[in-house]
Amino acid sequence: MRRSHFVDLTPLRASPAFARLWVGSAISAIGGQFTLVAISLQVYDITESTFAVALVSGFALLPMIVFGLYAGLLNDSFDRRSVMIWSSTISWLSSIALAALAWTGVENVVVLYVLAVISAVTASTSLTTRAAIVPRLIPARLLPAASALGGISFGVALTVGPALAGVLVAVAGFGWTYTVDVVLFLAGFLGIVSLPPLPPTGEPTRPGWALLRGGIDFLRTAPNIRTSFVVDIVAMTFGRPQVLFPAVGALLIGGGAVTVGVLIAAGAVGVLLSSLFSGRLGGIRRHGVAIGWSIAVYGAFVLGMGIVFAALSLGSGGPADQRHANLPALVLAALMSAGMGAADNVSSIFRMTMLQSAAPDDMRGRLQGIFTVVVTGGPRVGELLMGGLAALTSLWFPPLLGGALIIALIAVLLRVQRSFREYDAVAPTA
Repeated sequence: MRRSHFVDLTPLRASPAFARLWVGSAISAIGGQFTLVAISLQVYDITESTFAVALVSGFALLPMIVFGLYAGLLNDSFDRRSVMIWSSTISWLSSIALAALAWTGVENVVVLYVLAVISAVTASTSLTTRAAIVPRLIPARLLPAASALGGISFGVALTVGPALAGVLVAVAGFGWTYTVDVVLFLAGFLGIVSLPPLPPTGEPTRPGWALLRGGIDFLRTAPNIRTSFVVDIVAMTFGRPQVLFPAVGALLIGGGAVTVGVLIAAGAVGVLLSSLFSGRLGGIRRHGVAIGWSIAVYGAFVLGMGIVFAALSLGSGGPADQRHANLPALVLAALMSAGMGAADNVSSIFRMTMLQSAAPDDMRGRLQGIFTVVVTGGPRVGELLMGGLAALTSLWFPPLLGGALIIALIAVLLRVQRSFREYDAVAPTA
């Protein structure tokens, strides 16, 4: 079939239910970014402590992992539409509570932490549930295109949401910012309530340890899905230089917070562009090879960022200018960040497609829950590793070493895991 380079919009035409879910999720995701940014800014406004801001994510990490797994069990035990409705309702109520606190002038950091954790947990549950729902709405051949469309909504939310949120907080205040999220959330509800019933396809089960153990036992006999998890852990463990950006803006490139914002936004732009021009990805059958090459390219961009940092560090004539960035270096580093975002997104498209098409539906919820733990915990471990290594050595050494390790380890895994290397999307096997 002749394919365009532009993103394949066929899933939106083939399934009105998927189209409504995608549009609603895309709009509500922008509102979700409003709340994430507003909570961080409000915590800093109250405490004037960056550590207190870091705790917004820190407190949410363990609950997100736990409830990510539990959401998978719920999806294999109950109607997935109902799970989505309940998790979204709780998330919406937490946004209403944040808006009410802001409008009434209540400034309590502990309450903000609690509501931030509730928002993160319910968002993790909704994400896991949505991924388990999509294969029930569209045929398997359209799953890569559906994942690419998800990358578009994610990229737009991550680029537009924080920028608009910062402006809205500065101009109108926290109350209006949270209120906008409350209103935009309604679009997500419209996509969810219009879904058809999605009851479990397997034997009736109760969420619990026995159900989770069944998913883990299945994963032991599923080398392709298991390897897709492992390669993502490799990429995230050794390739998370984002934690170095504040120091890079202060010590190497200069420009301070502006440089940090540019580098982070560049990664989101890479995700967005790779999704917009993903039309040819639907014609690729060897998903294991595609995942391997995508992560190897990701490692090459991490390595390239290390080279940029090394050139600045070793050739620096003095401290960086906090007000003005080294423009050529900033452009090169931003290109590396955009390349990382694009390569990771392409890998994610194929990994998500493999999981959704190769896993049986009665196992899909549990495996999506484990997948959520991988994609949530891996980056945190990677940032801890890179931050610690940078403290012991220099800013340029961790991405240089990490990029090289990613390329080498992916080459070894592709060589050793023959079934993953030979995986064919026409006849998917777990």
